[in-house]
Order: sequence, then C-alpha cells, then structure tokens
Amino acid sequence: MSELFETYDDNGNFTGLVRRDLVHSLGLWHKSSSVFLFNANGELLIQRRAHGKDLYANQWDYSVSEHLKPGESYLDGAVRGLIEELGIHNLELTSLGPRRTSCWEFPEQKLNDCEMQQAYRGVYDGAINADPLEVAEVRTISLTALDTWLAAEPASFTPWFLHDLTELGIFPPTGAARSHST
Repeated sequence: MSELFETYDDNGNFTGLVRRDLVHSLGLWHKSSSVFLFNANGELLIQRRAHGKDLYANQWDYSVSEHLKPGESYLDGAVRGLIEELGIHNLELTSLGPRRTSCWEFPEQKLNDCEMQQAYRGVYDGAINADPLEVAEVRTISLTALDTWLAAEPASFTPWFLHDLTELGIFPPTGAARSHST
C-alpha cells in the first residue's frame, strides 16, 4: 500500500490525500520537516541516504528529513524522524527560520518535488542507532570541512540540503555552499 500525503494548493489550502508517487510526479504541494543536529563542538551530523530510497538515494542530507504523515505537525514529524532514522529520543528542538516553500524539478527522473517545510535545530552528543533501510551512513563534520567538501562535490548532496545551508544561516554568506544553492 502506498504512503498517502496531505496535499495543498498554491495558497496552502488542504486539497486531499494523494499517493506519494503521484505527489512527486505531479508536483503537488506537501509538507516536510528537517533537522540539523549539532554536537557540543559545533559539528553537524549529516546522513547519507540509503541506496533503496526513492528520492536522492546515496546522497548526503540533513541529520533527519521527513515527509509528514496525515494530521502530523511539523515538530511531530521531526521528532518521529529522529526516532525512526537515528534512534534518538527526547531531544529538544527549536525552529530554525520560518516555514518555507520550495520546488525542485528533475525532468529526467520525472520528479517535481514541491514542499512546505519547517527546519529544526538540536544539540546531541549521544549514541546513534541508524536504521539501515533509511540511512546508509552518518558522520559529524565541522562546517569548515563541510564547506570544502561542498565546493569539491556538490552533487554528493541533496538539493534541499544545499539550499537550506545558506537560506537558514547554517553557513555564513561567504560559504562555498552559497555558490551551489539555487
């Protein structure tokens, strides 16, 4: 059975529940949450998406990124993602910037990904128990090292992650990621 997403019109009005594959092929607005987890040293935890993911497989991404389930709040989706993807419970998250809307079109993949998004930030230094069906690898990295990596290999990262690094102020305006975001 295919996962159902709440869909919305251009004004943010609910339009119904639609199968995940149709949402992404038709470019329907849907909701997602993302989380940027930092450790006490200011290093960012990033994950490489599992090989079997239908979107952005094997690319490096946020600490956690989740499409929302019907009726789920942005924060609840972020908390669920931490538990399901990384095995992290009871972590305090704070909103990172306002809710935003963005679309990415990839005609070669027949993908038009239009999301209403909310990002969160958290600090975590505990154990990670990544779900191998969701996550191929996790690592913590300094923002300086990440900036260098992004400049050398921008295609290794999801477009959402690249975009949000500068839009949400994770990188200062002089960061190399700025030149790769759209």
